[in-house]
Amino acid sequence: MTERISIGQLYPNAVSPASTRRTPVQQPVSTPGIPKFQQLLQDQFVRFSHHAEVRLKERGIQLKPEQLDKLSQAIDKVAAKGAKDALMILGGNALIVNVPNRTVVTALDGTSMNEHVFTQIDSAIVIA
Repeated sequence: MTERISIGQLYPNAVSPASTRRTPVQQPVSTPGIPKFQQLLQDQFVRFSHHAEVRLKERGIQLKPEQLDKLSQAIDKVAAKGAKDALMILGGNALIVNVPNRTVVTALDGTSMNEHVFTQIDSAIVIA
């Protein structure tokens, strides 16, 4: 045995794995300025935290699809103004929304809002 074997080459005449590949694997094309589908999907919808879902159910608050559309548009408006946490009054109900995540954090109905102090918000909007 006169052949030297160096680390990384156990078989000096072996074919590299890259040369055995028949079809190249295509990587997803990322075009700057054009958001990916997942990002577009997340930007269009309003999410609800577990706490908010429980509060909605407890208080009997049901949001209709058109109300969700108005809520989404309101989130866009307050986001454009730089809001982080917003109080949104929608159909007699109050929603606290984390604007960057587009997530409703909690919800109150009209009777729960009486004499309630809202803290840690930086903006408010009444949605007609």
